[in-house]
Amino acid sequence: MYDKTSDFDYELPKELIAQTPLKDRKTSRMMVVHMKSGELEHKHFYDIVDYLHEGDVLVRNNTRVIPARLYGIKEETGAHVEVLLLRQLPDDVWECLLGNAHTVKLGTVVSFHDGRLKAQCVEVEEQGLRKMKMIYHGIFNEILEELGNVPLPPYIREKLDDPNRYQTVYAKVDGSAAAPTAGLHFTPEIFDQLQQKGVTIVDVTLHVGLGTFKPMDTENVKDHVMHSEVYYMSEEAASILNQAKAEGRRIVAVGTTSVRTLESVWNRFGRFEACHGETKLFIYPGYEWHTIDAMLTNFHLPKSTLIMMICSLGGYDLIMHAYQVAVQEKYRFFSFGDCMFLTNE
Repeated sequence: MYDKTSDFDYELPKELIAQTPLKDRKTSRMMVVHMKSGELEHKHFYDIVDYLHEGDVLVRNNTRVIPARLYGIKEETGAHVEVLLLRQLPDDVWECLLGNAHTVKLGTVVSFHDGRLKAQCVEVEEQGLRKMKMIYHGIFNEILEELGNVPLPPYIREKLDDPNRYQTVYAKVDGSAAAPTAGLHFTPEIFDQLQQKGVTIVDVTLHVGLGTFKPMDTENVKDHVMHSEVYYMSEEAASILNQAKAEGRRIVAVGTTSVRTLESVWNRFGRFEACHGETKLFIYPGYEWHTIDAMLTNFHLPKSTLIMMICSLGGYDLIMHAYQVAVQEKYRFFSFGDCMFLTNE
């Protein structure tokens, strides 16, 4: 029914796009969406403790954002080139998204910080993508920490005083070009309260790349092709999740990337299994859900794959209404903004 990208558009005043994170993560506003009744509640994130119960399994994505944005110059011409590292491949090759990409041909060498790091184009792909082989002396991650920049989304124009505010407090596994932003609201104290209540916390990993934040460029939703992202699930996580499923306990996902991991593993095996792989899973209305009962998520860009996923879970009419209410109530939107908790209760 809702098969056009334009069906997922909405009016958003620019002043509602959050430019900076709140001083206290847990004080973000939280809209609670009751998927069965359609009721909307206006709370704060610290109230999440009241909506999770003993026996629930909370699944979070423990990926860590790397300083993936590099500014360099072409060795042969001195032209400026912006490089965003998306995905690590074998032999020091990275899949990258390039600004000024049309100037980077096969064999082009881009130099960063007087040659401390260089990148040579070894494959030209479409839509500004290139495979770049990194050339350096020493330990790559250390060089990247020194030379790279936090890859904030283009709609955030303010400089970030503390780069750790674009990391979740449980970020652990290096590899993302963007933060799993639903997790930014959590504090260690909130996790302590949840564990005391009997909520089990499970980590999975999905390295956020172009699949999550690439804009839609097709009018027909089904024509959009997702970019692949790498995910991991441990044996311990799979065991806990399978037991919860068998016992009818709720599985609650923190963010769209946790959802993509859970659903990708389930679609692959028909259950949860210890594994790693790549996913191009695109969830939009009509998708048959298998794994989750509730979900925490931020407010997403108009006409994005992420708002389509939320409409698939909560129902198109309810979610688009909730977004209208969020605009009316002046919620803060996108990465540093407020959040929505979709619950089946």
